[in-house]
Amino acid sequence: MLNFTSIYYFIFFIIVELVYFKIADRFNIIDKPNHRSSHTSVTIRGGGVIFPLSVLAYSLINGFHQVYFVIGLLAIATISFLDDVLTLNNKVRLSIHLTSVVLLFFQWNLFNLSWYWILIALIFVIATINAYNFMDGINGITGGYSLLAIATLYYINQTIVNFTDNELLIIVALALLVFNLFNFRTKAKCFAGDVGSVSIAFIIVFFIGQLILTTQNLSYILLLLVYGTDTAFTVFFRKIRGENIFEAHRSHFYQYLSNQLKLSHILVSCIYIFVQLLINLLLIKFALTDTLHSVSLLALFVGVYLMLRFKMEGSQKLLTPNAS
Repeated sequence: MLNFTSIYYFIFFIIVELVYFKIADRFNIIDKPNHRSSHTSVTIRGGGVIFPLSVLAYSLINGFHQVYFVIGLLAIATISFLDDVLTLNNKVRLSIHLTSVVLLFFQWNLFNLSWYWILIALIFVIATINAYNFMDGINGITGGYSLLAIATLYYINQTIVNFTDNELLIIVALALLVFNLFNFRTKAKCFAGDVGSVSIAFIIVFFIGQLILTTQNLSYILLLLVYGTDTAFTVFFRKIRGENIFEAHRSHFYQYLSNQLKLSHILVSCIYIFVQLLINLLLIKFALTDTLHSVSLLALFVGVYLMLRFKMEGSQKLLTPNAS
């Protein structure tokens, strides 16, 4: 429930973001557009630093009750911020990522479970972090999509099953609202940067992991179905075309919509958010109590997604080397 404490947090996050803008401007922490970019103007990078700072602020005030999660988040946020500024060696970055994931598993008490649960969790965490990083390419998409995820998790926590701290969900949502004030617009004041996309992915993964472990229901993975599908099939198509999947590109469907079809960033972001909202509503209404319904929802969305991509982009562009 929103109260005066929430208002204080909101104001504090605005101040933190504005102070960061001054620091970023002073030290030239900016994003310069190139031929792979979906934006055309120089913009402050790293505005998503507010996400890990929101969790840190909550922890400082309420006590470090989830110490492994907080340490893992701060570690992965720090290395991601340094990568935004300096471009670090991949081995250094990946080692910190892996350490943060291990800390997250300790927070979940995952090492008490069978090995296959650890493998499933590892795939889920790594895939989600990478998906968020890949999908953070146009104004509004990361902030808006993540706010929907947090709002849905708050609703589930309130009305279906209590799996985490409501106040922490609200504080992360407030940080996202503040970020969206500066990013969910035609001309963004800032981008999330790796520090933002990686951190919010880590935070959302933490919540969804708590939810899945509490309910023993893997269907909650569908709360990230749109991002997961776009990322998975874009990587798949790039592999078929013989491209290096680790190189920067503009092959995602959202990039096709914004770059080739020239739809506005905000419109494309709203489409992705709205589609995920429909999925969340169907998931909560029909799919949670029946595995068949969950699988049907997954198959339906993937089928529609592939049909749209092949119809709009064409099989030659999607499957033929050098066609994109």
